[in-house]
Formats: sequence, C-alpha cells, structure tokens
Amino acid sequence: MIYGQSLWEAFQKQKLTRRNFVKTCIALTGAMGLSHNLLPEVIARAQERPLIPVIWMHGLECTGCSESFIRSKAPLASDVILKMISLEYDDTLSAASGMDLEHHREKIIKDYSGNYLLIAEGGVPLDHDGYTCTVGGIPYVDALKETGKSAAAVLEFGSCAAWGGIQAAKPNPTNVVSVSDVITNKPIVKVPGCPPIPEVMTGVVMHYILFGQLPPLDSAGRPKQFFGNRIHDTCYRRPFFDSGMFVERLDDAGSKAGWCLYKMGCRGPMTYNSCGNMRWWQGLSYPIQSGSPCIGCSSKGFWDNDPFFERLPNVVTPNTISNADQVGAIAAGATAVGIAVHAGANILRHKLSDDKDNQNRNSDGNNTTIGGDL
Repeated sequence: MIYGQSLWEAFQKQKLTRRNFVKTCIALTGAMGLSHNLLPEVIARAQERPLIPVIWMHGLECTGCSESFIRSKAPLASDVILKMISLEYDDTLSAASGMDLEHHREKIIKDYSGNYLLIAEGGVPLDHDGYTCTVGGIPYVDALKETGKSAAAVLEFGSCAAWGGIQAAKPNPTNVVSVSDVITNKPIVKVPGCPPIPEVMTGVVMHYILFGQLPPLDSAGRPKQFFGNRIHDTCYRRPFFDSGMFVERLDDAGSKAGWCLYKMGCRGPMTYNSCGNMRWWQGLSYPIQSGSPCIGCSSKGFWDNDPFFERLPNVVTPNTISNADQVGAIAAGATAVGIAVHAGANILRHKLSDDKDNQNRNSDGNNTTIGGDL
C-alpha cells in the first residue's frame, strides 16, 4: 500500500529522477484536458497530495473497460496503478483472489472510510434478489452499496455502469440499472463508452487524485473536457457532410474516398465523446476512421437504438441545414451560384479593364495633340 505518500514521494522511493516526475506531470496535464498554464499547479499537487486507495468493482459487464484502461498511453496504465494510486481491490487486476481479496476490501472500507475512491464497472441487476451477479456468494448490488456507503466519490466506467449497458436491453430480464441508480448520495462521474477511451479513464482518475474533486461535469454527469463536443464536431469527415458528399453503400466509391457516413446510420451528430480528437489505442484510429459509422456507444440506451446501420432521422446541426438530402442540393446550388458570380465578376472585370484601356488610349491621343500644338 502506498497510501499517505505523494506522487513525488513515490517517484523518489523508486529512485526516479525529477525530470521523469515533471514529464509525467506534463503528460497528466494533457490527459486531463487542462490548460498548460495549470502545469505548475499540477506539479505542486503531485508533490504534496497523498495518493488514495482505490476499490475497483465489477458487475454485469465484459471487462472491456479494464481492457481499454490498461492500454492507456499518457499516462501509462502501469504508472497509474503502480505509482499514482493505491489499487487495493480489483478482481481482474489484483494478485490476490477469493475470500482473502474480499476480506481485504472490507478492511479498506473500515480503515479508510471516507478516503477511498470507488470505481464501478458494469451494470447492477436488481431482480432475483441480485443473485444473477454475485462475488464471493454476495450479490453485487449488496457489495456495491456497502462499498459505496463509505467512498469519497464514485467513478462509473463504461456505458454498463453509467446507463445499465447491453444487459439492460429490452426486455431487461434481470432489471439491470446504472450504478448511480443504486448509490445516490455520493459525488459520481459518468465515463460512458463501450469501452471508454483509455486516456479518458486515466485522465478522470488523475484529476480526482490530484485535485481531490471531480472534474467539471455536464448535465448528464460526464466530464466536460472529454464529453463537451459531439463526435460530429471533431470528425475529419465533417467537410464532406457540409458539402453533401455521402456514402450511399459501404462498398461504393464514396466509402473508399472517405466521404461522410451519415446516411449509413452514423450517430456522430448526436453522440458526445472524444473519439474524433483523442481516438483509441494511443491515437491510432476510431470506428469512423476505420470505415464504420458511429453507433453512439457512449449514449444512454444506445443498445436499443437499432438497427445501427439505418440512417437516422434528419438531425438538426449548428450552422447547417437539418436535411442531409438538401445539403447536396444546396451545396450544388451554392456552387452554381458561385460559378455564376465568378463568371459575372470576370465579365465585369474585363469590361472595366477594356474601358480603362480605352480611356488611357484617348488620354494618350489628347496629350500628343496638345504637345504638337505647343
């Protein structure tokens, strides 16, 4: 356990240099979506603020959020786990298992009441007395309530924890709900996605670790720095949308040329996330870049918004018209108008140029006559 020591003290204990410490703080500042002007404050906090214990619990889910988390690049997930937090319980990443691990969770709850961070991954089933998801013979919903009661704050990782997830899809046979439907009296931040972007998860964790409070949240409880824009707003295919150039089939020429996937059912115009600017796997790619329309996996209830490859109803988007079919027509009309205006401007310019040349010739002739008379 490294609870009680700061990040700087953890670096010193492992004989890492001050230079490495500052480089880590720079990476954290960027990962948390903070201005570079706040770097001195991040360094000061990392020097002074003690690292806190973390309990990471799993409900009904596929462990995809953990798989995403361990692929974080800035900061590295290994640095977060081994140097920046005191991960005390995680039935996926912990070395211990079985009842020994469950007893340790109970000990952390008792010894650090009000001072540990609860990370919850997965939905919470309520029907059948919660026995459709048990850990150590205890229904997950009961263990979650017990752990959440003494937590300082709660992070909901993934759309399962944030909204209920795929297991909550109609008809939702086990009555799965979100974590915030069960824990209602604690500061909670939602980090939806199926899975979330790795650096979004590590960024939210480190924001709380360093500042002792949750990052600024939107009306849905999501961190603004990561969910403040729609994917449509940062999509590199947006110019094709504005120009009315759409993929009509996933194997047509437009698809190969990278045109807009809106007509293929892309949920980008209604989905808030950082996919377009942060991307997955250390910035390598994201679904739209790979040629697949966005299915809105960070949106509430996305699993029931099928079929995924069916075009959405007309979506109102800022600074554009709402009907995608009209975009092309208007773009074409604007192009035609532009050509006409350009042609008219050329004719006018040539006419003015000719008039000026004639005027110059007349002026030269008059000057010659006057000179001769003199």
